[in-house]
Amino acid sequence: MLFSEVAEHFEKLEKTQSRLEMIDILEELFNDTPPNSIDKLCYLLLGEIDADFKHIKLGLGEKLVQKGVAKAFSLSNEEVEKLFRETGDLGEAAEVASEKGSKGLKAFTKGERKGLSLKEVHSSFLKIANAEGSGSQDKKLNILAGLLSNSTNKGCRYITRIALSKLRLGVGDMTILDALAETYTGSKDNRPQIEHIYNISSDVGLVAKKVAEDGVSGLDDVGVEIGRPIRMMLAQRLKKLSEIKEKMGGDEFAAEEKYDGERMQIHKDGENVRVFSRRLEEITKQYPDVVEYIKDNVDIDEAIMEGEAVAVQDGELQSFQKLMRRKRKYDIEEFVDKIPVKLFLFDLLYVEGESYLKKSYPKRREKLEQIVDETDNLKFSRRIVTDNLDKIDEFFEESINRGNEGILAKSCDEDSVYRAGAREWLWIKWKKDYTSKLSDTLDLTVVGALAGKGRRSGTYGALLCAAYNHEKDVFETLCKVGTGFTDEDLELLPKKLEEFEIDHKPARVVSEIEPTQWFQPNLVVEVEGAELTKSPVHTAGLDRIEEDKGLAIRFPRYLNLREDKSPDESTTVSELMEMYENQEKI
Repeated sequence: MLFSEVAEHFEKLEKTQSRLEMIDILEELFNDTPPNSIDKLCYLLLGEIDADFKHIKLGLGEKLVQKGVAKAFSLSNEEVEKLFRETGDLGEAAEVASEKGSKGLKAFTKGERKGLSLKEVHSSFLKIANAEGSGSQDKKLNILAGLLSNSTNKGCRYITRIALSKLRLGVGDMTILDALAETYTGSKDNRPQIEHIYNISSDVGLVAKKVAEDGVSGLDDVGVEIGRPIRMMLAQRLKKLSEIKEKMGGDEFAAEEKYDGERMQIHKDGENVRVFSRRLEEITKQYPDVVEYIKDNVDIDEAIMEGEAVAVQDGELQSFQKLMRRKRKYDIEEFVDKIPVKLFLFDLLYVEGESYLKKSYPKRREKLEQIVDETDNLKFSRRIVTDNLDKIDEFFEESINRGNEGILAKSCDEDSVYRAGAREWLWIKWKKDYTSKLSDTLDLTVVGALAGKGRRSGTYGALLCAAYNHEKDVFETLCKVGTGFTDEDLELLPKKLEEFEIDHKPARVVSEIEPTQWFQPNLVVEVEGAELTKSPVHTAGLDRIEEDKGLAIRFPRYLNLREDKSPDESTTVSELMEMYENQEKI
């Protein structure tokens, strides 16, 4: 398949503001793509070269990419810089340079321009990523220039954006899964089966190739694998502790302490231990102490476990914000000493070649306790198992007094399986925040910003924030947040959001509000507020409670960034509906 065809579809995806149209474009593209190339296409659609958890980085800075454009078309760096200033987008500058500039690098082009295949583009980017050591920058430069020289004008735009990790098509994982279901099984009704395999493999390319070659049955041989993170199971929330039994069912349930730390998934393969965050980013290097805890105290060779690392000082548990000071590239050992952690293990997903995902929570916990030796720094999450809500309430108070966020109630029924990537009533969180009118703070995705006035002139005055509608794979607006920001926040946020700027409403955003600046959904922030109210302007849960009305937060206030969470881990519209209904009962 020629990359020029891919670029034509990329342009259509970039322009559309409709998610349904986006799925139609993807179906058309998938139908034109050979099954043995569909994995590479899906990675590129997301602006990646391989599965996201592999964290493959091209190592191409803006200046090096500019040099690549200049070299490809026999232009000076100054000429490319001028095009960049005029267009405001290096991808568009490369496209213009391709149209105007003479073709350089005759060794690559042999005097004429030829079409690049999708496979050639993908393999070239892999070569760029793998170039290391002496002369690697020159090698990266030559490969990129060769790609651009051989590409069509439009192809240059998207090759350059991929090189900069700024593709910004607005395509999400779940939108790709919908399109795969439509294309290869004939119906979106089959998405849940495809999504399940995606959730246990975290590899959209692998899933795409299997379903393209053999349909849904091709997914049967994809299982849990050490080194390939599983998308983490999530918990629901309730306003009233007394409703846990009603929602969860069953005779008894467990209540575990909910820690204010970093959730992690730990993969042990002999002496090799890897640690993944809830966003599936590998964080092994940041936690050498956790690696040693596992190597020294887990009695089997192969296991996948989940736990929470919590900062400690003088024996007392510390806040998540303090733990985040360990998020650094340098001086890691120094901060291991400054900010030591305790690891609280709470789940087991895989043991010695056997998946534990379909085993009940009590069986998973029992096996976990059999294979791990507790120490001062490696503990099992503290818990009780009971059917008595008064005992749960007492345990909750104890947990708060010990410096924790609250508790996590877990079903002990036979069907209490681990639902990878799902938010289920099998787990219910109960936090100290729930004594307020609005139960819990909300994790929302930033989709836009409004210009500031007065002392905020030149920066953002408010952020347009949205909840995630998992069923539709869209982000629906819930509030404009304009308070709670420190001077440091006001300086940092525009820098964090700059790479996600887009000049039109993203296809996966549902909004009646037109902000000053749109953003592709990526950055998650924590917001608190007084209560949820019906809104004629916001789209979260539109028409579910009252015709032409959505939900909004009354008096929203910014708390902090949640860089440990991905957009699809934002508070969901379904959760908001539950919270609103519970709020109305009080």
